[in-house]
Amino acid sequence: MSKSYKEYLNHINTFIFDVDGVLTNGTIQVTQSGELLRTMNIRDGFAMKAAIEKGYNVCVISGGSSEGIRIRLRNLGIYDIHLGVSDKVEIYKEYITVNNIKPENVLYMGDDLPDYWVMQKVGLPACPQDAAPEIKKLSKYISHVKGGEGAARDVIEQVMKVQGKWLEHFEAKFD
Repeated sequence: MSKSYKEYLNHINTFIFDVDGVLTNGTIQVTQSGELLRTMNIRDGFAMKAAIEKGYNVCVISGGSSEGIRIRLRNLGIYDIHLGVSDKVEIYKEYITVNNIKPENVLYMGDDLPDYWVMQKVGLPACPQDAAPEIKKLSKYISHVKGGEGAARDVIEQVMKVQGKWLEHFEAKFD
């Protein structure tokens, strides 16, 4: 019998997210000047910031490249931002080596084929509800929400709740 995804949550200390289709809904608006506009979920940002404040590693690896995305992520306290990446496995291996992270401690959330190979290497591959079929098949956890609609919040909140760090985060701020 295979493990339930909940059995992996206690071991997670690192979150890695793709951008398009995970932190956004995967659609872009193209302006007259050719600028690509994306929408990000405020609750995802809130959860990522809470995770960082509680000592989790948060990293973003994306094939897309947008200075606006980089600025948004830095404002949340995320500094491990890799945009315009063609080989996500290479960046992932470098990231866990430099930061002395074990693969079994990593939750990676992706939504499409460029994420497939790196997701094979982590402890908890996860995806939004609307991910590609191949990614859903590979994932040990499929969020009940779509990309850009709180999928990152969903997995962060679950990990922090299992580890007793979710409400603890807020109680300390309001005591």
